[in-house]
Amino acid sequence: MTDSHPLRAALHGEVHARPPEALHAPLAIAHHVMWADAAARAASRAHLRDLLAGAGVEGPPEGANYFRAHLPGFDLRWELHTEFVSWTFLREMPADEVLALGQGEPQAADVAAPPAWRRALPGQCLTQLQLWAVPRDAVDGAATVRRLFDAGSVTGSTVISGSSDLHTDMQLQADGSIRMLVLVGDTAPGQVSPRRLGRLVQRLLDIETYRMAALMGLPAARETGAWLADGEAELAALAEQVQGAAKADEAALLDRLTRLAAALESRYAATHTRFSASAAYFSLVEQRLADIAETRIEGMQSLHDFMQRRLLPAMHTCRSADRRQAALSQRIERTSSLLRTRVEVEQQQSNRELLAGMNRRQELQLKLQSTVEGLSVAAISYYVLGLLGYLFKGAQSLGWPFSAEASIAVAVPLVVALVWWSLRQLHHRVMGRGPDA
Repeated sequence: MTDSHPLRAALHGEVHARPPEALHAPLAIAHHVMWADAAARAASRAHLRDLLAGAGVEGPPEGANYFRAHLPGFDLRWELHTEFVSWTFLREMPADEVLALGQGEPQAADVAAPPAWRRALPGQCLTQLQLWAVPRDAVDGAATVRRLFDAGSVTGSTVISGSSDLHTDMQLQADGSIRMLVLVGDTAPGQVSPRRLGRLVQRLLDIETYRMAALMGLPAARETGAWLADGEAELAALAEQVQGAAKADEAALLDRLTRLAAALESRYAATHTRFSASAAYFSLVEQRLADIAETRIEGMQSLHDFMQRRLLPAMHTCRSADRRQAALSQRIERTSSLLRTRVEVEQQQSNRELLAGMNRRQELQLKLQSTVEGLSVAAISYYVLGLLGYLFKGAQSLGWPFSAEASIAVAVPLVVALVWWSLRQLHHRVMGRGPDA
């Protein structure tokens, strides 16, 4: 047998991660989503173990991100995600609670958990959902919907092949939760099995969880939009100034552009991940809405319609802010490139003028050097001829047939020529213009 990849088992297990449970109506469900950083996520694991230890139940294995436990009076499902932790409490409803639900006085599923422990859940509460799934014939559906939900925003749709009804108004209640009601049918062909009900409940919990997670990008988008309006106005003003800027103003303009670009990059780094996460969460919401396959009840809007009308504009705001950041960055880069090109052209012109001035000074130096060389030839020749004068005078006393003056006169052109040739050779060697250059 060939060697298995070390990640094979873990990757294969992903397809079976967080499986929906088989659920039986009547059922009360409380779903808490706590926004948590790394410390709060670690604390949530310890918090779970504290509850399980009190009930004599073994805690989750180290590294586990999902755990289900059967506890006295309720079931608990704990899920650890990248940015949040979800706690789901499930409890079967006795007949008196079903009756109370029909009267508009529902009991939450999490009341069976220790109140002090429940209030100490680590993190910040992002959303809290109370969901009840009861058989259609157990309550008066129309009266229950009127008592539980706001008539102005209540949604109504059939799900699970048209066998069951789904209602919610997405309104915050006094306890900070929102409510959902599933009236479960029991007749074929849309008969609801426990597995189908479990899948529906899981998708409804996901819709609310990912809806709120997606909206976490909206405050950043609004703040970014206000900043971008100022940034775009500043860039427009800078572009106008670049057109008529004097040479002395270019450095200050380039510095302002650089500062604007740095501020934009800082904001982009702080918000792009949030916007990307919001887009990913929103795609999950859309997928879960498609999965529940709603059919709108006449006279009511469906949950999908509600989400499209309320959630889609928020996601468009996030996308718009992200695109505007990228567009502003490109515009700043183009403006900076134009200004840098202008500065470089002026620098090249200055360099050409500097080189021309250096050439003129070099030519003047060469002329001065030629003048100095001529004077040097005369001066050296004068001293050499003076020495020769002493030599000829002494030689005349020893029998030299010519007078000293005549000998010096004859030596003048020879000495001048020799001195000139010697200086030229020295000049060539110093300047590197000799035969070996």
